[in-house]
Amino acid sequence: MRSETGFDPALLDRFPTSEPRPEGEVEELKRIWAAPKGWGLLTAVNNNYVGFFYVATAFLFFLLAGILALVMRVQLALPLQGVLPQETYNQFFTMHGTVMMFLFAVPMVEAIGVMLLPQMLAARDLPFPRLSAYAFWAYFVGGLCFFASLFVGLAPDGGWFMYPPYTSLTYSPGINADFWLLGIGFIEISAIAGAIEIIVGVLRTRAPGMSLAKMPVYAWAMLVMAVMIIIAFPAVILGTLLLEIERAFNWPFFDPTRGGDALLWQHLFWFFGHPEVYIIFLPASGLVSMMVVALARAPLVGHSLIVLAFLATGFISFGVWAHHMFTTGMPNISVGYFSAASMAVSVPAGIQIFSWIATFAVGKPRYNVPTLFVIGGLVTFVIGGLTGVMVAMVPFDWQAHDSYFIVAHLHYVLIGGMVFPLFAAFYYWTGMTSSRPLSERLGQWAFWLMFVGMQVTFLPMHLTGLMGMPRRVYTYLPGREWEVTNMISTVGAFVLAAGVLAFLVDLARNFRFTVDDDAGNVYGGGTLEWLPTGLYSTRSIPVVRSREPLWDDPKICEDVEQGRYLLPNAPTGLRETLITSPLRAEPEYLQIMPGPSPWPLLAAIFTAGFFLLLTVQAYTPGFVSGVLAILCTLRWLWDTDRVVKEAEVDVGAGIMLPTYVTGPRTHGWWAMVILLIVIGMIFAMAVFSFLYLYGVQPSFWIAPAGWQGAAVTLPLYALTAGLALGSRVMLAREATQLWTPGVLFLCGSVALAAAVGADIAFWHASGLRPDASGQGAIVYMLLTLTGLLAFIGLLMAGYIAARNSRGMIVRPRNNSLDLCVLFVSYAAGQGALTTVLTRAFGA
Repeated sequence: MRSETGFDPALLDRFPTSEPRPEGEVEELKRIWAAPKGWGLLTAVNNNYVGFFYVATAFLFFLLAGILALVMRVQLALPLQGVLPQETYNQFFTMHGTVMMFLFAVPMVEAIGVMLLPQMLAARDLPFPRLSAYAFWAYFVGGLCFFASLFVGLAPDGGWFMYPPYTSLTYSPGINADFWLLGIGFIEISAIAGAIEIIVGVLRTRAPGMSLAKMPVYAWAMLVMAVMIIIAFPAVILGTLLLEIERAFNWPFFDPTRGGDALLWQHLFWFFGHPEVYIIFLPASGLVSMMVVALARAPLVGHSLIVLAFLATGFISFGVWAHHMFTTGMPNISVGYFSAASMAVSVPAGIQIFSWIATFAVGKPRYNVPTLFVIGGLVTFVIGGLTGVMVAMVPFDWQAHDSYFIVAHLHYVLIGGMVFPLFAAFYYWTGMTSSRPLSERLGQWAFWLMFVGMQVTFLPMHLTGLMGMPRRVYTYLPGREWEVTNMISTVGAFVLAAGVLAFLVDLARNFRFTVDDDAGNVYGGGTLEWLPTGLYSTRSIPVVRSREPLWDDPKICEDVEQGRYLLPNAPTGLRETLITSPLRAEPEYLQIMPGPSPWPLLAAIFTAGFFLLLTVQAYTPGFVSGVLAILCTLRWLWDTDRVVKEAEVDVGAGIMLPTYVTGPRTHGWWAMVILLIVIGMIFAMAVFSFLYLYGVQPSFWIAPAGWQGAAVTLPLYALTAGLALGSRVMLAREATQLWTPGVLFLCGSVALAAAVGADIAFWHASGLRPDASGQGAIVYMLLTLTGLLAFIGLLMAGYIAARNSRGMIVRPRNNSLDLCVLFVSYAAGQGALTTVLTRAFGA
């Protein structure tokens, strides 16, 4: 009986096959997936290398931010210390929070996903390896340049939250704030690229038979996390863009004297900022849920409940952002709602904690370093969760909001919920990437120093805050009884740092990176990442029939190594992986994957150069760098939509799969839809900003441009969508000249640009100016967002024309054209909505 995908699931019963495959096929796989040598490693796109680079860089930022924290603790150990001047302390404080949240926490959880997920899903790699490489290099180059601003006195000093008006041009006249705004906005683009890779990878590259019910719980956690990034991060991208435009062009989004509002920043920032806590926590929770199974040697208690808890956490977290704004004077009904949501979000976390406790209780846990870090993290996170419920109570929050009590709560949640699980994961999964496991003895020293140091540092801060010490101060006067608790916290910080140092010593002594001869499954895990692997991941892709395949089938490692499962060879002679259906993981087609390339690296360098050069107001070099970034990106994409001569290939046991498909089945279509959701969320946040300013500053609004403008722009947007869709229809007709679809698509892109230009002209004629009022600023911002899409549409038209000239647009359907049509059609819809919305509200 065939499923809805057309694949007969009974075919999977042929595996494992009875005969092993020839050994020569392994050598062929090694040749195809071989890594570049020497400096060529910078062009590697394989997840083993990119993931390792990613993790190492994120951990470097953890160390750098920790050093900043130690210096700050020395400054606060006693009253009136002169270690750091006030301005420098503010820079250290801002950089510590920014680096920990933006350059360590989120990149680290994505980096571990890049490293673990392909092996855990038994995929040869993630579906867009060059996108992973670009995301890493953009993060690496941009992050190091951002941190280097600290050494030249240009680091931001407005706090990691960058509240206006403190960060407006009036109160922060230098370029320090611009480094934060452009740098963080750019780094978040890297995070979104990683999220797209993870979503498509989890849903479309799972091993055959690995249905959603059999998917590892860590993959569930990463899927929910990536979806949250797609929804939450556009808010901070828009917020940083609005504040930078206000500083650069005097558009008053946040200036209440001209129709803006400073609280708009807080709404945008915390719509991202509070879900980010759970974006960090959920992957760590997924890691813990995987580890407790192996450490307790028992199946996970409440597996389905944990998955539901992940989904509930992701949903509820988006109703909690104003939890940070109780002291801003919100209406009582809003305060009550956000207070209730803040308490409700603790319920899914409690489900996970009780599940871990129950799993340890029914199993036979072993006393080792990962177990210590898991239990230590659980204890610490529970303490942080209890204080979180306290600050969700509005009367208490009014008293404690700007005190060191909040600092203690935040660190308990983040260190207990993410850092301790991370160190447990380092010890548990080191056997995948190192030829030697880490030391149990040194690991126990690292744990106890870190655990004791954590409690000694942050437990007294609760008392310090309740005694009245405000946060974000660089010193304090003597005689306020804060000296003892501050000194204890400082001593504890150095004990915590000693634990991290013990871990670094352990790494130096025992960690030896390898992709072939690794230490293996030290703790007896039962999931697929412990199969024998090389750079090509598994020798053959197994059929999954349970959640712990290595426990339930003792021969699976041998069968995989002997090629008795799917794709034991390289039938096209290129890098390949299986694309499976999103629900039941039934094989659909063979994806041809790109290999090493310098273009993602160069695109990332020039993209970082574009943002950084704009920051220092070097506009001409910045423009050149932006053009080069676009050219490198287009060149990297050039050979990713590849048609091979074999229309179908045998992937094992006579199962034939196509090598090229189009439409909604393709991984590229899924990625484009996710990208359009990101763009749509940026637009939705801009619409929220438009309606918010309309609601709080109505006296600054004038009558909108006449509807006669809409009579021009709306038909142009309709024409854009019609021409774009028509180009795809014409491609399928054999009688049509092959250049016709490209011309139609070009005309559609031109119509889109003409519509945006016409709308801007109508608003300009109406007398509305972007620097005159909040209405003008947000209206022109909405038009700018669509104008940016129109510019990308013109680039796409040129790209399609170039591919057509080389005979790379093939009938009856072509993925490159399909995805460009999808993008431009969406842009037309966004433009039409902007036309109607901006005219529907006015004085």
